[in-house]
Amino acid sequence: MNHPVNGTSTSMNETPQQPAAPHGAAHRRGPFAPGDRVQLTDEKRRMNTVTLTPGGQFHTHRGVLDHDALIGQPEGIVLENSEGRRYQALRPLLKDFVLSMPRGAAVVYPKDAAQIVTMGDIYPGARVLEAGVGSGALSISLLRAVGDGGYLHSIERRAEFAEIARGNVETIFGGEHPAWNITIGDFQDQATATEEAGSIDRVVLDMLAPWECVDSVATVLAPGGVWVNYVATVTQLSRTAEAIRADGRFTEPESWESMVRGWHLDGLAVRPDHRMVAHTGFLLTARRLADGAAGIPGQKRMKNTEFAAEDLHAWTKEHDDAAWDAPGLGERGVSDKKLRRAAKDAKSMKQRGAFRDADGNGLDPADFPEPTPEV
Repeated sequence: MNHPVNGTSTSMNETPQQPAAPHGAAHRRGPFAPGDRVQLTDEKRRMNTVTLTPGGQFHTHRGVLDHDALIGQPEGIVLENSEGRRYQALRPLLKDFVLSMPRGAAVVYPKDAAQIVTMGDIYPGARVLEAGVGSGALSISLLRAVGDGGYLHSIERRAEFAEIARGNVETIFGGEHPAWNITIGDFQDQATATEEAGSIDRVVLDMLAPWECVDSVATVLAPGGVWVNYVATVTQLSRTAEAIRADGRFTEPESWESMVRGWHLDGLAVRPDHRMVAHTGFLLTARRLADGAAGIPGQKRMKNTEFAAEDLHAWTKEHDDAAWDAPGLGERGVSDKKLRRAAKDAKSMKQRGAFRDADGNGLDPADFPEPTPEV
């Protein structure tokens, strides 16, 4: 009996054809190979990440561990170094990579990236427009969500950040991702110039002034599409929400933040950790209404008389736009020297991790020369 699957039929005596592995999957499974990044955890739970190289060694003040002892071994092994110190070897998870990768701008924390992917409903095959690429942390999560058949167009104003992001993305996926396109420029200019009206399913903005992009987002976003904003301060949050409400082409905006607190687990001593990952940013979402539809406002709208005059001046469009910059919002700048170093590290990491082909087979590291030092 034949059963149709995706428009085709397969006989019971036929072997079903296996779909191609998603891009980058070969680097996430199987025995360790040259170029793989391996997270080594010792008996005191201290972690170090190394890139495997034939003949390479991991040195500490308590012994040496040969890379050759790891190459060809299954993930999850426990082995000893020259002094008998034990290490467990695992590939780093996405959260581990993001928090340790070269960066120019601050990264979107894994807890926030997870919220953006889920609450923004980023699905396989979605067409996503992103702005404010930074170091590429959120781009990695978005690419994993849309898959090879999706589309992610990332727009970044600074070429230095785009270079760092490209190196980090290609490192974790083992090369260029087929769904990714990155453009240098302003969102307002590039969005409408490169994307057709109503062609984008999701828009994700991580920038200082997302309220300036309302018209561009409304133009490219399809009816029902989701707009996700990631902002750091209450002033940014309020101004963005009011701009969305005033535009009239979106649903009532919703906002929240997430905080993560770990727990200490040691026998009967089970309690919350003393430290937690608290505020990193606010998330604000709204959905695109159909053209000509009138939005339904929230149950209660604050009146201007409930605000002091100085508050209105500081929180509305009459406020001096020159004050809405990174220092004014409490963000520290990044020096050119740090950006050059991060770009060099990202490029070097990408090359060291290029010792596997698309099918996950090991390649000869000698075919990949070290990057030329910058002058």
